[in-house]
Amino acid sequence: MASINYRLKKGKSEWSSIYLRFKQGNQFDTEVSTGLECPVNRWSVSKQEVLSTSELNYKEVNKKLDDLKNYIKSEHGSTKTDDLTIIINNQWLKLKVDLFFKRQDISIEEKQKVFFADFMENFIEQSKTKRRRSGDPIKPRTIQHYNTTLNKIINFENHYNVKLKISEIDLNFHTNFIDYLEEREKLNNNTIGGYIDVIKMICNNAKNKGLKISNEINTNEFYTPKNKTKDIYLKEEEINTIFKHKFDTDYLDNARDWFIIGLRTGLRISDFLQLKKENIENGFIFKTTLKTDFPVIIPIHKQVKSILEKRNGEFPREISDQKFNDYIKIVAEKAGITEKVEGARIDEVEIIENGKKQIIHRKKQGKYPKFELISSHICRRSFATNLYGKLDTLTIMKITGHSTEKQFLSYIKITPREYAEKLKALWEKQKDDV
Repeated sequence: MASINYRLKKGKSEWSSIYLRFKQGNQFDTEVSTGLECPVNRWSVSKQEVLSTSELNYKEVNKKLDDLKNYIKSEHGSTKTDDLTIIINNQWLKLKVDLFFKRQDISIEEKQKVFFADFMENFIEQSKTKRRRSGDPIKPRTIQHYNTTLNKIINFENHYNVKLKISEIDLNFHTNFIDYLEEREKLNNNTIGGYIDVIKMICNNAKNKGLKISNEINTNEFYTPKNKTKDIYLKEEEINTIFKHKFDTDYLDNARDWFIIGLRTGLRISDFLQLKKENIENGFIFKTTLKTDFPVIIPIHKQVKSILEKRNGEFPREISDQKFNDYIKIVAEKAGITEKVEGARIDEVEIIENGKKQIIHRKKQGKYPKFELISSHICRRSFATNLYGKLDTLTIMKITGHSTEKQFLSYIKITPREYAEKLKALWEKQKDDV
């Protein structure tokens, strides 16, 4: 059985370095410095610890020595279950001691096997050329989400002055990370949940590569935070009001026309703002969606037809995503979409970072005039919600490009009151038929 002992390497100084000796019969016998020191006259050979002294925090040093001993035993034990043959020598022992103390003078490859951020950085780099089972490349937006998650991990490490090992992504980290994102970065649960999902995926990828991860990763306690969001949609009568409204300025008229096209096609903003005359054929709009690379065919709604006829068969003038989102709030306000409703609005939030005040922008739940909550996402949401119950779900999904019913139903924003009103109207109709 392997044994671990500590000894002082004595010199002329009154302080000496503490060395760790790791030995097992004739198989190996090696020794490295721990990097810790103590007064020569306060070291106990029999107790293998620093005796009580006011010259240093002896309790902390003794705890580190004890933890290091357990860590080396654990690492040695894991070599017996590895498929690869591990040679226990001075180089192996020095690497393990350096990793325990999280020293940085180790190779990039070794860092990627131990530290979460280093492993994740390499994972992201590989993802840029990796393909899914379908053969499709990983989307740039997915890569961007990975990078954002990595940045949050690095911010967390810098805030707490730690460098996380892969094996340290556990329930304790889960609690502290969520608290940090809520309290320091003022993020909501849905945003935080997206980061947690990526972290779990990265950890399981590390496990598949034979690296140690915490067993707590895949427990129910390592949950993904979620908000019950109160996303809004525009009802048919509200869309019709916006369509019929006369605007005095060309830029609002142009934005309104794009808005109607988005509301009547169910496409994402990245797709409907790119529509050209060439996308029209025999009364249908043909578009391969940017996000999913999914071909969509949509019949031209009479309001869209009217807009195209007004513009000699052309789509409205080009506009940026940002200006579209800015202008449609004004469009909705001028059209009278001012009812106060519950939802989330981007507001300024003041935080203290490094002792200085900073202004960041975060979503805040509350009750606001409806036009203030309008953004490009309302187009797709309104399209799906207004057709739900009038067409079968599969037909709507084929137009919106949703791949699963669960994903599609997340877009349906009919309130319980609206469902009740529908039932009431049905019963009223049945009463009239009697």
